[in-house]
Amino acid sequence: MTVVELPLTVFIVDDEPPARNRLKDLLGDCAEQLPLTLVGEASNGVEALDKLSEVHADVVMVDIRMPQMDGIELAQHLNKLHKPPVIIFTTAYDSYAIKAFEQRAIDYLLKPIRLGRLFEALSRARSAVPVRSEVLQELTPEPRKNLSIHERGKIVLVPIEQVLYLRAELKYITVRTVEHEYLIEESLVALEKEFAARFVRIHRNCLVAKEEIEGFEKVAETDDSEAHWAVKLRALDELLPISRRQQFIVKEFS
Repeated sequence: MTVVELPLTVFIVDDEPPARNRLKDLLGDCAEQLPLTLVGEASNGVEALDKLSEVHADVVMVDIRMPQMDGIELAQHLNKLHKPPVIIFTTAYDSYAIKAFEQRAIDYLLKPIRLGRLFEALSRARSAVPVRSEVLQELTPEPRKNLSIHERGKIVLVPIEQVLYLRAELKYITVRTVEHEYLIEESLVALEKEFAARFVRIHRNCLVAKEEIEGFEKVAETDDSEAHWAVKLRALDELLPISRRQQFIVKEFS
């Protein structure tokens, strides 16, 4: 019995039309020897996330340097898809990025892209596995501009500047904005490290946005309980308890 290999589905993300056109031409040349299908293209990361929620791609070819959202952040968000694609980064010469990719065995193509290298990368992609998000985070000193939530088969982006607090509950993190609550599966410790400039820890299970702190209140839950400090945020009526270990922030932010 002959097993028919399905074509490799490929999606292109690059903010420069000439670069996308060159890749499409090269993919057409590769298709003569390697079964593949181009399933779409996008000019930025936000557009790519929207389209890739509707169409599956085995491989996404991502330019690293793009406005709105760079390629590394896009790759992190794509990992939230039910079946994450394999990422092949494309880049103009960038010695730091290339060294980082090689150390972590991440595939990349140097612009101008050569047909032979593209063919090699696509041939490897069929048996490759997606790069873990924590490995991608190690590639850049810059924090993400968004958190991504997988909802009903789509990726919802929540701009980090809209997040009021992050609270760990069982294996999930509650992401609170003025209007919504979302759930993500990430490490609170890793989020604290990545977004140290925006958030401060008030409890072992909670980070709050520094600039959203309106003030502090002393609260007693019952007549017998010892009063404790709580944070009042500008946009919420909710009071968030501060642990004894973190009470120094009352003076720091008062």
